[in-house]
Amino acid sequence: MFRVELENGHMITAHISGKMRKNYIRILTGDKVLVEMTPYDLSKGRIVFRET
Repeated sequence: MFRVELENGHMITAHISGKMRKNYIRILTGDKVLVEMTPYDLSKGRIVFRET
């Protein structure tokens, strides 16, 4: 689980998607990531992409 700061300043909890975990994509502090969020709970999300 990761704490992710959104562009609007909100903090959410996010986990890594299955394909990123399967391909051993590492997430480090300070990385920009793309997060999918559900409309049902805006405090949780899924990291689907790490920008270089």
